[in-house]
Amino acid sequence: MSAEQPHRIPEGELPDGMSSDARARWPHPSLIGDFLGDAEVDFEFRPGEDVVVHDDPAAQEAARQFRDVLGCFASGITVITTMSGDEPVGMTCQSFSSVSLEPPLVMFIPAKTSRAWPLIQRSGHFCVNVLAAEQEHVSTQMATKGIDKFSGIGWSPAKITGSPVIDGTLAHLDCTIHAVYEGGDHYVVIGRVEHLDQHPDAPATGPLLYFRGRYRTTDHVG
Repeated sequence: MSAEQPHRIPEGELPDGMSSDARARWPHPSLIGDFLGDAEVDFEFRPGEDVVVHDDPAAQEAARQFRDVLGCFASGITVITTMSGDEPVGMTCQSFSSVSLEPPLVMFIPAKTSRAWPLIQRSGHFCVNVLAAEQEHVSTQMATKGIDKFSGIGWSPAKITGSPVIDGTLAHLDCTIHAVYEGGDHYVVIGRVEHLDQHPDAPATGPLLYFRGRYRTTDHVG
């Protein structure tokens, strides 16, 4: 297999290792938290961020405190991509993490209301793009509904799945879907890493971060 001819997993097929009985292994919903959030954009940030909280003042205050406390955990920003037919698909995602070294597994957590997730699920694969500090505009564009998310954004196909690797990112992980679990108002998606790489030509300004509800860089997280 050459880099010039990336292997594309047929639409609708389950990749090797993805269990057909994943529903029986779903964790308890208490593993996934609820947050307040902005429903006007497609940021897949912390789980539950786009959930509507009941009018009860006590519930609203509890949700706000939960979000604010977890907002003290600074994290990087990624864009999850795939191909839907001939069209690139992307979504901004903060809820990304490594899971296992052997086998190599990673995780991201899309909302059940996500418009991108059904397309990613159908493709059976995705690419995690780790954004650099000066790519706030990429994060914002990939999170905005009703536009061409890839307008003006360069990319190339990943080596194994053909999912978009966005230009200027720090690194990428090319994955097939290994398992999907339900967690409250979100899905917990486990991906098996098929190929990954750092990008030595990326700017040396560090990662784009998210902290206390705002974009940050390593120069300013206070």
